[in-house]
Amino acid sequence: MISPSLPRAFHIMAKPSGAACNLDCAYCFFLKKKNLYPGSTLRMPDEVHEAYIRQLLEAHDTPTVTVAWQGGEPTLMGLEFFRRSVELQNRYRKPGTVIENTFQTNGTLLDEDWCRFFRENGFLVGLSMDGPGELHDVHRKDRAGKGTFGRVLRSARLLQEFRVEFNILCTVNSMNGDHPLEVYRFFRDVLPARYLQFIPIVERDNESGYQEGSTVTERSVRPDQWGRFLMTIFDEWVKRDVGRTFVLNFDGALAGWLGRAGTVCIFGPACGLGMALEHNGDLYSCDHFVEPDFCLGNILETPMVDLVASERQRKFGRDKGDTLPRYCRECRWRPVCHGECPKNRFVQTPDGEPGLNYLCAGYKAFFQHSDPSMRIMADLIRKGRTADGILGVPARAEAPANEDPFKGVGRNAPCPCGSGMKFKRCHGQ
Repeated sequence: MISPSLPRAFHIMAKPSGAACNLDCAYCFFLKKKNLYPGSTLRMPDEVHEAYIRQLLEAHDTPTVTVAWQGGEPTLMGLEFFRRSVELQNRYRKPGTVIENTFQTNGTLLDEDWCRFFRENGFLVGLSMDGPGELHDVHRKDRAGKGTFGRVLRSARLLQEFRVEFNILCTVNSMNGDHPLEVYRFFRDVLPARYLQFIPIVERDNESGYQEGSTVTERSVRPDQWGRFLMTIFDEWVKRDVGRTFVLNFDGALAGWLGRAGTVCIFGPACGLGMALEHNGDLYSCDHFVEPDFCLGNILETPMVDLVASERQRKFGRDKGDTLPRYCRECRWRPVCHGECPKNRFVQTPDGEPGLNYLCAGYKAFFQHSDPSMRIMADLIRKGRTADGILGVPARAEAPANEDPFKGVGRNAPCPCGSGMKFKRCHGQ
């Protein structure tokens, strides 16, 4: 029986190989998680595997259920593990349920057998890549200290050859963060890939690997750098690529302009619906909080449905909004941002209150910069059109950050952003 307090849908990121990985990426926050399980083989046993699939499918009352695989590096489990998973999914699926498998990989171990399996079973593959070779290889090295770009590019070509649907997950660090167009154009034109996601590297400078301390490593992207990275790519994207290249960062932000913030978890008003499952069955509140204080229990001992619906997890979700500092609560961009990811909220506001997002300045710059175009795209969507209608709209100028671009505009005058709406119905709200 499904708990009445259980959400209709939630997301579990399963890590069948735990923190084990064949690479040694300099900024990886997860490699240190192996210290949680000293002496472990870091391989998910069949009893955990079966319990995960069965409990996940039993707990969902939705037409589609996502089975998400990540690591570490999940290919280390071998192809037979995932063939077994498909068998389990077919055994426990409810009538009419569609199962979607997602698979995040560094790509270095993929071959034709893997790609054939992905294609035959409809897996959506996420490929980790940080741009062209000279940028990718700075931090994404193997255990021998060698760059991995050539192997990852080969895997991308194999995925394309076998017509496997895949997207790119690109981490943005202090190195490639200074080359936004080079990174974006590589993915768009050279690879090419249609679906992109940019993840800012915010790496706490500590030995534990936990979310503690208030200083970051030199590898971390700087707030202003992150803002410029997003703005530069957005300007190119909004002029020519809307509807052709999909950038999750922009799609997630646009949802905020439509009043639907939360389609991307970092911009949601609450957390708690995206958990992480370790190889031994331990369930954690979030992938970024795989730490003892955030372990909800083990699915072999307590049903997943009870852990997900627990008051402890619900509180974890509410804390995102409840701990926002006043600086954020009063911010113009709160309906879009909601303080972004709690893992990044470790600096002080200008008046000394704790809990401000480390990347705040960069996000604020991006939200202001993109606002005129976001307004237009949101209005197009509300009218039943698609966002790519903006491609025919003349370029929109942005006012300096310290200047009010709408000063002196009458309430019934056309909004200067170019949306076609009256000011009082657009930026004058």
